[in-house]
Amino acid sequence: MDVFGALANPVRRELLQALRDGPLPAGELAGRFALSRPAVSEHLAVLRQARLVVEEPRGRHRYYHLAADPLAEVSDWLHPFERYWRGRLTALRDFVEGEEDL
Repeated sequence: MDVFGALANPVRRELLQALRDGPLPAGELAGRFALSRPAVSEHLAVLRQARLVVEEPRGRHRYYHLAADPLAEVSDWLHPFERYWRGRLTALRDFVEGEEDL
C-alpha cells in the first residue's frame, strides 16, 4: 500500500500521531483504541508496508517508531494546494468578520 492509502484510514492517522513523541510498544499503542490487538496489529502492518513506521524488536516487545521521510512525499504533494486553501480561509475570515460588524 502507498503512503496516501495508508493515511486514508483514521485509525492509522491516530497511530502516527501517537508516535510523534517517540517510539511506543505495540501493546501500549493497542491500548489506546477500542479495537482488538489483532486489528491494531493489521493497521501497524499497513503502516510498515507504507514505510511510515519502523518496527524494532526489544526482547518480547515490539516498539514502533515514526518514519517521517515518506511524509515528505505527502507534504510535497499538498504544497501546491496550500495557496488555494490559504486564500479560501482568508476569504472566509473576512466574510465572518464582516458579518460581526453588522
